[in-house]
Amino acid sequence: MNDRNILVVAHARREDTVIAARRVIAALREAGARPVLAPEDREELAGVDPGFAGVDVLGAALSVEDLELAIVLGGDGTILRAAELVRGGRAPVLGINMGHVGFLAEIERDDMDEAVARIISRDYEVEERLTLSVRVKDAAGDVVYETWALNEATVEKASRERMIEVVVEIDGRPLSTFGCDGMVVSTPTGSTAYNFSAGGPVIWPGVEAMAVVPLSAHALFARPLVVAADAPVAIELLERNDGTGILWCDGRRSHELPRGARVIVRRSSRSVRLARLHPSPFTDRLVRKFQLSVEGWRGAP
Repeated sequence: MNDRNILVVAHARREDTVIAARRVIAALREAGARPVLAPEDREELAGVDPGFAGVDVLGAALSVEDLELAIVLGGDGTILRAAELVRGGRAPVLGINMGHVGFLAEIERDDMDEAVARIISRDYEVEERLTLSVRVKDAAGDVVYETWALNEATVEKASRERMIEVVVEIDGRPLSTFGCDGMVVSTPTGSTAYNFSAGGPVIWPGVEAMAVVPLSAHALFARPLVVAADAPVAIELLERNDGTGILWCDGRRSHELPRGARVIVRRSSRSVRLARLHPSPFTDRLVRKFQLSVEGWRGAP
């Protein structure tokens, strides 16, 4: 079997993404690598261009352990989907931004050809990113759901009209009880996503920590917290809640939470690997992605 199996993650909803997928697949084949598509992507792309029907598909004959790398054509949502596809293997993910902010993406679409050339030459670095292990227990203490997250795990109210009442536990000790719209537990990678919108802190990727951020909490002590990466965070829906809650992980996987449910979030033993072509300080990425003004700075160039 060809040992240079490169997963291409793209969808057919935008014409420029289809064109980019065609170019990347052609370049990989020309270099002697084997392009691979996820089953749903191949079906979607082949519906637009029958030429995609000839691309090998990820499945029983070709598993995630056989992948060398994943090239993602899209924004952060597509990169999150790619991280889900390659979980269980060692393939790093390289994002080519076809969206807007694209905070997880490594490069913009204009540099696509250079990116493919460097992938073929194995000219990139790999950055390990902390992920979350998420477990849900019912009121009886039985585990009813398990999943993971790269960005964040969020416990939210299921009904727009009602807040939820929760008790928050950090490192096995109760912290506070309050009513709120929800709770966000974020990784450093996710600190510029939902956590950022909720008023949580931006955490540099090299910091091993998690952010715990209440959403519209009715309490005096309801500030964003930064806790140690090895400190488990538990959020319990109190039995006196009128309605139910819902757990969302990376905005992709959800599970309904009845009254009395307990959500335990802890550091996962399995990281996500991001391929980097242009390693640079995280500060520069913040400035570039958020278009921050640095006028007047007199530091070294």
